[in-house]
Amino acid sequence: MKTLISTLAAMTIATAAPAIAAERAVSIVLVHGAFVDGSGWKDTYDILSKAGYEVLVVQQPTISLRDDVAETERVIAKARHPVILVGHSYGGMVITEAGDNPKVRSLVYLAAYAPDVGESVSTLSEAPVPPGEHKGPLVTEGNYLFVERDKFPTSFAAGVDPATTRFMAAAQLPFGLQAVQTKVDRVAWKTKPTYYMVTMEDHIIPPSLLRTMAKRSGAKVTEIKSSHAVMLSHPREVAAFIRSADTSATD
Repeated sequence: MKTLISTLAAMTIATAAPAIAAERAVSIVLVHGAFVDGSGWKDTYDILSKAGYEVLVVQQPTISLRDDVAETERVIAKARHPVILVGHSYGGMVITEAGDNPKVRSLVYLAAYAPDVGESVSTLSEAPVPPGEHKGPLVTEGNYLFVERDKFPTSFAAGVDPATTRFMAAAQLPFGLQAVQTKVDRVAWKTKPTYYMVTMEDHIIPPSLLRTMAKRSGAKVTEIKSSHAVMLSHPREVAAFIRSADTSATD
């Protein structure tokens, strides 16, 4: 009887344990944008990890583009496999340069800047905003930019739990003007397979600018009804889109 009970208990535990797929042949490196840190990737990280991917999260300080690129390349070097490099928002600036690394297989832009040579966040943001679209409500404090705290929840992360977005507004990382104004000199999307998710309800980067950058990059494009913080409001869709860049996947 004891043996039977032990066997049944073991079967119950095995059935209750979440299934985790065998490790896949590519790694995924996630690069956050301005004003936030890598914790915003939590749900996406969990989904991709459960699917069998090695997932690494970059915690770049967003003060200097050059330092952020260097930190991203440091994380890429740690990956066990060829890399799908993912950038959200300002993270697109970072992956555009860091994606030139030969270990990077493909690029995924999520509501992100995809600059050409000689462009910066500052120059791209000079484009006029069409009627009905919005730019981020930013304020300058010394050598840094922030999103206006009371407007952060609706501008940056509409559709996300208000308690979470209020905390995010209070815990913003400073976005250094050096990162904003530095122009890129390496453009990985010209040589690497590229995927681009346009957030149709974005109030930080105008959707028309997102579409322009996506089109000229030659990316495979999808559009989603989401605010700027798409990985928080639609983590399953984001994870599925990132997985679409894995040409080795069989399911």
